[in-house]
Amino acid sequence: MAGTRPTVRRRRLAAKLVEFREQAGKSPQEAAERIGCHRTKINKIENARLGISLGELRDLLRFYGVDGDQALVDDMVQLARRSREPGWVQRVGLARPTFTDFIDYEATANYVRSYESSLIAGLLQTPDYARAVLSCPPSTLGHEEIEAMVESRIKRQEVLERADPPRICVIETEAALRLQVGGRQAMREQLDHLATMSECPSVEVQIIPDRAGAHAGLNGSFVLFSFPNPTYSDVVCVEHRTGMLYMETQEEVEEHTLIFDSLRSIALSPGDSLDLIATVRKDL
Repeated sequence: MAGTRPTVRRRRLAAKLVEFREQAGKSPQEAAERIGCHRTKINKIENARLGISLGELRDLLRFYGVDGDQALVDDMVQLARRSREPGWVQRVGLARPTFTDFIDYEATANYVRSYESSLIAGLLQTPDYARAVLSCPPSTLGHEEIEAMVESRIKRQEVLERADPPRICVIETEAALRLQVGGRQAMREQLDHLATMSECPSVEVQIIPDRAGAHAGLNGSFVLFSFPNPTYSDVVCVEHRTGMLYMETQEEVEEHTLIFDSLRSIALSPGDSLDLIATVRKDL
């Protein structure tokens, strides 16, 4: 449909096809001749503006010399089959367009590394905390829109209840624990929830104490997603006031991985972090 935004899966499929073609040293024109179409069609497929049939996909994979890896071929075929499926948040329209990709990444990742400099990570927020974040001035959101967004934020947390939940590593600052978002009672409940979630087998929470001083995370928060599917590269996500910035180049991913590892090295251990959460909770 004209004007329809490509799904995350279609864009990932397109990116992999470009990668395979370039690795094989083939041009878009050669790819077009291989499957008997105009070069414009290859351009549209590689820009995620047009889907690709499974027959064309398998032919291009053979042409690019990657058909010997059956697991990879199967992954690409599955990606193509699902490339037209929108995520749940797109179906119900509960988030800004640039944030729907983030939710899809969150739902399909097997490893999530999140650094938060001033807020509790979204996957670990309580409804009252999330509501306070979304409604803080100069928010222009109406009551119904805020409630819908709170609902979507809580729904995202269902990934933690799956039989195969992703591994979640969250690094928070002590300042984020002490910032009274929503008031004292809301923060008490939030800290209680954070402590409870930190004891889940798939969740690890570490706190950077104020005494740590200057560190690599002073430039801001970010989330780093890794996926079980070998066709998916790691993605770095940085949220801003009106949307989300995505970074997928090797240099960007490696830089943020280095930053995250540096932050983990100065953060308290999970056990000591739980003690600090309890201390801050007591102060409230």
